[in-house]
Amino acid sequence: MTSLKQAVLATTALLFAQGGLAQANELRDAALETFEPVPATVPAQVDNPITPEKIELGKALFFDPRVSASGVFSCNSCHNLATGGDDNLETSIGHGWQKGPRNAPTALNAVFNRAQFWDGRAEDLKAQTKGPVQAGVEMANTPANVTQMLNSMPQYVEWFEASFPGEDDPVTFDNFAKAIEAFEATLITPAPFDAWLNGDDAALGEAEQAGLKLFMDKGCASCHNGVNVGGHDYYPFGLVEKPGADVLPEGDKGRFAVTETADDEYVFRAAPLRNIALTAPYFHSGKVWDLKTAVQIMAESQLGEEMTDEETDQIVAFLHSLTGKMPEIVYPVLPAETADTPRPSGDVLVEDGNKKDLSDQ
Repeated sequence: MTSLKQAVLATTALLFAQGGLAQANELRDAALETFEPVPATVPAQVDNPITPEKIELGKALFFDPRVSASGVFSCNSCHNLATGGDDNLETSIGHGWQKGPRNAPTALNAVFNRAQFWDGRAEDLKAQTKGPVQAGVEMANTPANVTQMLNSMPQYVEWFEASFPGEDDPVTFDNFAKAIEAFEATLITPAPFDAWLNGDDAALGEAEQAGLKLFMDKGCASCHNGVNVGGHDYYPFGLVEKPGADVLPEGDKGRFAVTETADDEYVFRAAPLRNIALTAPYFHSGKVWDLKTAVQIMAESQLGEEMTDEETDQIVAFLHSLTGKMPEIVYPVLPAETADTPRPSGDVLVEDGNKKDLSDQ
């Protein structure tokens, strides 16, 4: 009798396990129709072959504060790779300690976005790179001053020649942007969610899987999908219920500034959610510091849903599974200045009209 009971219990346990596995497989199949895992290799870029030399040059430029007119601000200042690829401020601090208009997006996995900036005005990372350099509120520099700085240092000239072989004049503002794009293309962060999508059942726990199911069932995934779990299209902020002015400032009309189309008022690119647990504060205004609160605001304003604490906690658990492994980055030793290197300046070297249009947010 004891042996029979043990056999029955073992069979029951097996059936439960198989049932749980079947549910997990169904959830994975549904998720794979909506999301894509991070690729194992660096994504190719249009008109910009990725090479080791170009990546190393781009890394140096990303960390070099002399790209700014003041010699204070580098790309890493607002997109700090040690703190989630952003600066963890409501809005970034730039030239002359001015505050930028919007929250700085993360540089991590930005290569997967359909376009760059909250309003999508830059088509790729090359175009995005040029904006902050010329923005009076950020680096306040000019292309001519940047290339003069680079040409003044023999080591930089050598690195550009190695990165862009065969070009008569490799030290250009366009190549500057291409090199940074090549480096940023390497900033991809595979996460537990990717392991689970690729078949590792143990990569997500029960809470994370429950949160993923809610994320899809409630409609969050209709905007936040694809490889970057967002960053692919534009939507009104306040589709069902407009948030208050503390979260959605009335003066920032989003994509309207790009298209000048009335339908694009308060329309923004859906935020990519990879590493979202590291990139507080949230939204383009940077006014919300708690991830659970951000989820509740989105549920109410975009879906018309009032989620329970348990549901919200489960979705937050899923969002934590998007926190990925950073690529190993060794801080670069930068070329030394020469007598011909432009000196730091507190002046804004661009026209005031560029202050907002070219800023990083």
